[in-house]
Amino acid sequence: MIELLGKSLPELQEIFVTHKIQKFRAKQLMDYIYHRYIFDFDKMEQFPKNLRTWLTENCIISMPKVITESVSPDGKTRKLLLEFSDTSRVEAVLMQQHYGNSVCVSSQVGCAMGCIFCASTQGGLYRDLEAHEIVAQVVLFGAAIDEDIHSIVVMGAGEPLQNYDNVVDALKLMHDEETFNISYRKMTISTCGWVPNIYRLAEEGIPFTLALSLHATTSETRRSIMPIGSKYALPEVLAAVKAYYDKTQRRVTFEYILIEGVNVSLDEAHQLGKIGKEFPNCHINLIPVNGNEHIDLYKPTNKHMATFKEIVESYGVSVTIRKEMGDAIQAACGQLKAGHAQKEENHE
Repeated sequence: MIELLGKSLPELQEIFVTHKIQKFRAKQLMDYIYHRYIFDFDKMEQFPKNLRTWLTENCIISMPKVITESVSPDGKTRKLLLEFSDTSRVEAVLMQQHYGNSVCVSSQVGCAMGCIFCASTQGGLYRDLEAHEIVAQVVLFGAAIDEDIHSIVVMGAGEPLQNYDNVVDALKLMHDEETFNISYRKMTISTCGWVPNIYRLAEEGIPFTLALSLHATTSETRRSIMPIGSKYALPEVLAAVKAYYDKTQRRVTFEYILIEGVNVSLDEAHQLGKIGKEFPNCHINLIPVNGNEHIDLYKPTNKHMATFKEIVESYGVSVTIRKEMGDAIQAACGQLKAGHAQKEENHE
């Protein structure tokens, strides 16, 4: 079967022309998928019956199955647990912000990074997601809310730069005016610090926003909570991020998870401020750890977090403490999936 989801207009046109189908039908198909959210060929009434029959017999639009959905009490955060045809599962989150609808997508099934604060890595890496499977996460939310998607963040399960080609291909497609027409400047790729592909991304010439999962101010602490720190030392990672900034002139974001007793001393706040000062116009996003039965870690007190933030800000750096939009629905990476798996196990 020919997969149609995730194909660009030229790719669909080539498929159609190859099979003696009028070229303009490809644009109609994209309208059905990405604007009308119609995935059943029989309901594509602009197509003649013989074309609908051919599509049904030869093609597929692979939409994942929604296993469960969680919605925050204020209705502004929605999380889906999705299952693909091979029964592998990922999570995707819709965050309705003041500036528009933002979708956080997963790039892999599971994760090989082993960060101690992330539930999605507990089972290791199962496989990469294909480009169309990444796109499908956004399509599902678009269909659910029937509103424009404003921005994309690749911050769900997986290390995006390990699945480089599929992630970049998916983002290019969602930038296309035939699909979601989302500006590249409203797309963020988060990485634990996969150094070679940070340099590769810089050479793309695409103004993505790069977010580094920093989470420590020394190589030693970073290694203790993020195994990738043993592969790429902190100075090496920061050099790659600096090269990305120099090449693209795009503002860099540093993600820094706040874990009581691990990385929140006042000295570490000063060191974080010094790191931020080296990156013009950067932004530091402080994230209270989302601990639960799957992750036995704890966030500092509100007073301590406020003091930590003030110290970092004293270096002239833009800093925010992330609003905990998803606590009530297990919106942190892997938590909904882990929780649902536990429920299934308990009912067996």
